[in-house]
Amino acid sequence: MKTHLTQLLANAAKTIAPELQVAILLERPKSADHGDFATNLALVLAKPLKQNPRAIATQLIAAMPNSDYIAKTEIAGAGFINFFLNSHSQQKVVKDILQAGHQYGRNQNGQGQKVQVEFVSANPTGPLHVGHGRGAAVGDCLARLLDANGWDVTREFYYNDAGAQIDNLTISVLARCKGISTEHESFPENGYRGEYINDIAAAYLTKHTVIADDIEVTASGDINNLDSIRAFSVAYLRHEQDLDLKAFQIKFDVFSLESALYTTGKVKDTVQALINSGHTYEANDALWLKTTDFGDDKDRVMRKTDGSYTYFVPDIAYHTDKWNRGFVRVINEQGADHHSTITRVRAGLQALNICIPNGWPDYVLHQMVTVMRGGEEVKLSKRAGSYVTLRDLIEEVGCDATRYFLAARRADSQLVFDIDLARAQTNDNPVFYIQYAHARICSVLTQWNGDKSLLLSADLSPLDNPHETALMQRLSAYSETVENAANELAPHVIANYLKDLASDLHSYYNEYKFLIEDETVKMARLSLIYATQQVLKNGLDLLGVTAKERM
Repeated sequence: MKTHLTQLLANAAKTIAPELQVAILLERPKSADHGDFATNLALVLAKPLKQNPRAIATQLIAAMPNSDYIAKTEIAGAGFINFFLNSHSQQKVVKDILQAGHQYGRNQNGQGQKVQVEFVSANPTGPLHVGHGRGAAVGDCLARLLDANGWDVTREFYYNDAGAQIDNLTISVLARCKGISTEHESFPENGYRGEYINDIAAAYLTKHTVIADDIEVTASGDINNLDSIRAFSVAYLRHEQDLDLKAFQIKFDVFSLESALYTTGKVKDTVQALINSGHTYEANDALWLKTTDFGDDKDRVMRKTDGSYTYFVPDIAYHTDKWNRGFVRVINEQGADHHSTITRVRAGLQALNICIPNGWPDYVLHQMVTVMRGGEEVKLSKRAGSYVTLRDLIEEVGCDATRYFLAARRADSQLVFDIDLARAQTNDNPVFYIQYAHARICSVLTQWNGDKSLLLSADLSPLDNPHETALMQRLSAYSETVENAANELAPHVIANYLKDLASDLHSYYNEYKFLIEDETVKMARLSLIYATQQVLKNGLDLLGVTAKERM
C-alpha cells in the first residue's frame, strides 16, 4: 500500500512540477485521527515552487490518479496530506497475512548478497557474562532480521585466544593446580579467581578431554607444561561458552581464532602489506600506522618496542580475511568499549588499497547491563567470582525473557535488567504480555476447532469497528517495520512493535466475543485474530522468542 501511494504522489508531483526531482516521504501518523499515511511533499515543494504549501497540497490531491484504496484525503496543518484508506484496503492485509503465513513480512531487499554478522566474540577466559548475553541477543536478532530481508547471512564468533589475557588464564590455572588459593598472596595479581578456575585445574590434573567446536584437547596433567595448560584451559572455556550459547539458543556458522591469524601468517602478511602501501613509518623503535591519513586524530602504534603487535593489527588481518571470503557487508556487534578500534580498523583496511568500501565494516555497539533484584544491584556470580553470568540470568528467568529483555532496548542505551519484572506473570512484563496475546488467540482457535483454511476465504466486510480498524492498521505496518528494523540495525524496533500489537489484541479481546452465533461476523473476527497470531509468531521468531500456545 505504501508503494501504491508513493507512486500516486510521484505521478501527481510530476504533473505540477515536471522539472523537479523530489524524494517522497510517507509516514504512519501516531494518531488514527490523522489517517493511515501522511506526507510532507507539499512542504518540500513549497520553496522551489514559491507557493503556499496548502495550495500545493490542494494541487497534488487534484492531480493524483484515482485509487480503489483511498476513502478520503485531508490537508492538515501547514500543508501535510493525510490519507485515509477504505475498509477494503484495510481488510486486505488479513488476506495477505493468511496467504503468506510465516513468510509474511519477509522481503528480498538484500538480493541474496553475503553478509557476515560477528557477535559475542568473547575472550575464552571465563563464562559468558551479561554483557556478552546482550551482544548475543542483539547479534542473533540482527542476523534473523537480515535473513528476513533477503540477505545471505553468516553468523561468526571470533575467539580472542591470544595475548595477555590468555597468559593470565594460564598462570591462574597453574596456581590452582599447585594448590595455591585465590586469596593467597602468591596467587597472580591479575589472575582470574572464579570457581571455574578450580574446575579447570581439577580437570587438567585428571587428564580430562574436552571438545570445543572442531578441536579435541586432552590434558597432559603436567604442571610444568605451560603450553599444555594453556591449550586445555582455552578449550575448556570454549566448551563452557558453547554450553552457555546452547542454553541461550544461539548457533554460529563459523568459529574463528585470533591465534590462527598468527599461525597461518595472516598477521605478518597484513603488516607487510601495510608497510608496502606507504602508510607506515618507524619511530621510537616502534612501527606506526598513519591512521591520520584516514581521519584518525593521531597515528597509532602497530608494532611495539618489544616486537609484539597492538590489538588492532590482528583485527585488520581478520577483516581482510572477511573481505577475501566475499562478504559484501560485515556487521560487528560488540561492547561499547570497542569504540576506539573502529577508526583504526577502518583506516588499516583503507590503507591496504584492496577496494574495500570506505566505512566498511558496520558496527553496532551495545552499552552496559545493570542487573537488579529486589531493588538492589546484583554484581557477583559465585561461579564467575566477579560478574553476573549469562547462565545466571537464564536459570533465573528463562531463555525467552532473557533474550527479549536484552534485545528490547536500543543497543546504544544503558540497560537495567530487572529480574523480578522478567519473572513476573503479569501484563507489566512485556514478554509475558506478548506471549499471552499469542496464547489467547490459540485458545480461541482451539475452542472453535474449525478448519483454519476456511478463514482465507472469509468475508471480512464486518470488520469495521474501531478496535478492528486499529488492529488491521497495526498489522499492515509489520512488513515496513521489519524493513526499517533491518535498515537501522535495530532489533528493539521489532520488540516495540510486538508490544503495541499485543496491546491492540488484548483491547480487542477484552471488548468483543469471537465464538458467536452470527457465522459471518464470527469467521471475519477469527480471520483477523488468526492473522494477528501469525504476525505475533513471525515477530517473536525474529527475536528468538517462543510463541507460546498456552500460558
